[in-house]
Amino acid sequence: MQNKSYRVVLLFNANNIYDRQILKGIGNFLKANNIHWNIYISETMRYDTNAPFYFDCDGIIANFDDPDIQDLLADVDIPIIGVGSSHHHDSNYPKVPYVAADNFAIIESAFNHLCSKGINKFAFYGLPLNRSCRWAAVREQFFSQIVSQKGYEGFIYQGTSTSLDNWQDSLDKLSKWLLSLPVNTGIIAVNDARAHHILQACDRVEIKIPEELCLIGIDNEEVINDLSMVSLSTVKQGTEEMGFEAAKLLQKIFNKGKVATSPRLISPKKVIERRSTDYRSIQDPYVIQAIHYIRDYACKGIKVDQVTSELQISRSNLELRFKTSLGKTIHTVIHEEKFNRAKYLLIESSLSIQAISEQCGYPSVQYFYFLFKKFYAMTPKDFRSKFTNLNLL
Repeated sequence: MQNKSYRVVLLFNANNIYDRQILKGIGNFLKANNIHWNIYISETMRYDTNAPFYFDCDGIIANFDDPDIQDLLADVDIPIIGVGSSHHHDSNYPKVPYVAADNFAIIESAFNHLCSKGINKFAFYGLPLNRSCRWAAVREQFFSQIVSQKGYEGFIYQGTSTSLDNWQDSLDKLSKWLLSLPVNTGIIAVNDARAHHILQACDRVEIKIPEELCLIGIDNEEVINDLSMVSLSTVKQGTEEMGFEAAKLLQKIFNKGKVATSPRLISPKKVIERRSTDYRSIQDPYVIQAIHYIRDYACKGIKVDQVTSELQISRSNLELRFKTSLGKTIHTVIHEEKFNRAKYLLIESSLSIQAISEQCGYPSVQYFYFLFKKFYAMTPKDFRSKFTNLNLL
């Protein structure tokens, strides 16, 4: 007997990664359980709340972070599953079954990651208070709560909502805030888009990331990361799990099961560590400058002599400073930086190993294979196969 095909409306803004991954989780549930829904989602992948909507469907899954959508569904007598961010107070949750990203756990994950790097000064770059960005205010509240509980002072800057008209002025104001922060402050950005603003502002006023400020975002937005000169560490939310759980709840309602309206909090999946938090507690100013130079130019094939020439210091002097601060030679640090880039490209890109070898400053792919296997006891091909699969988990 064929299962009934229920008509389901999905109200999301699939122009951003958060909504897209939730939709992917819904699809994963349907495929895993061999369930067919007759699904409507706007052709533009973004629901227009100004368009007439008659709710001719059996159920709805909607992004309740959008207050317009939440208002639209306020008096609708159709099974609704809300998806969105967690709230600071239980009274703020909608009166429908609700699957939420655990904002406290997200901020705590970012905070703990910075702590693990030896950071003991913290800041938060959020968004101006706005009805459409209530989730940002919640994350800011949790940041304040966590740093206070741990006995630290937290620096907070909301900045301005950016547009083409005020973009340069916004960067100027953000730059001034960043310059006011103590050196070696760890910054949690409310999302990856705001983290990208920080990277641009730091480049503008020559603040070194991560040597002078550390930075972590939220969302793992690949487009943002591809546009950034410094690869961005980020908290990957459990958005696919949220979509899966929302679809599961709606199907349970279709099957005449009882579903409580109490929120279901979904923890973040993991912290993806990249260069922006590759902080080392180094005091020697020459070593700090050298590492920053190496990070910028290692993949262009620089040699040790070019590093010492840039800093106008003797090789023996700088080698001694590296040995004291890091326990490593300059040559080793150059290779480490090249391999960090290689590992990132092997996991995150579809470039050929030949192309990756060239991008990382190894014109000979055979030499690249030889050194990579010497460092990691596996070939670049084996590394890509192993860690690309893990990265999908």
